[in-house]
Amino acid sequence: MQRRVFDILASAGGAVIVVVLLVAGSLLMWGASFANSSVHNQLAQQEIFFPSTEAFSHARSGTEITPSMIPSVSQYAGEQLLTGAQAKVYANNFIAVHLSEMPYGGVYAKISSAALADPTNAKLKALEQTSFQGTTLRGLLLEAYAFSVFGEIAFWAGIAAFVLAGVMLALVLLGLWHARRVPESAELLEHGSHQRQPIPT
Repeated sequence: MQRRVFDILASAGGAVIVVVLLVAGSLLMWGASFANSSVHNQLAQQEIFFPSTEAFSHARSGTEITPSMIPSVSQYAGEQLLTGAQAKVYANNFIAVHLSEMPYGGVYAKISSAALADPTNAKLKALEQTSFQGTTLRGLLLEAYAFSVFGEIAFWAGIAAFVLAGVMLALVLLGLWHARRVPESAELLEHGSHQRQPIPT
């Protein structure tokens, strides 16, 4: 095969890969944008706000703000919950703390079983409802966080696809440049390279 033909074919294959990478990168960036906007819009509709900065100055165990919340939750004091990172903190470091301080550790299955065993106990019924609401909200917030992580992964994967497309494009251009410089008669493998060399005696 002529070397020029090989260079052109290799460059054509590389051009196809460039197009594929550009399409993949565009789709990944679209997916990242969709995930982030969906998480933001869904969380904004809930109108959840973190406690104010002043509330964290009076942190005490057994109250709305406990000392364990200061390192994590206080960083978003007074802000509206709009991002996946905020949703994770609110779910794991705010709601989960209050659930853990409830009877039965706030575990809905345990509270529900106790309420079924004592159907006339109004306190257990109220506790069951509170646990259900808290557990449900926590689960929804963690789903929003997980969706935001997928969006972040898609974003960086899109960046990687664009970078690889740029590298491949440079190789394609280099291959075409080489194809123009190589003599038309040049072969990919010289004929003599296929011949067996004589064994010296």
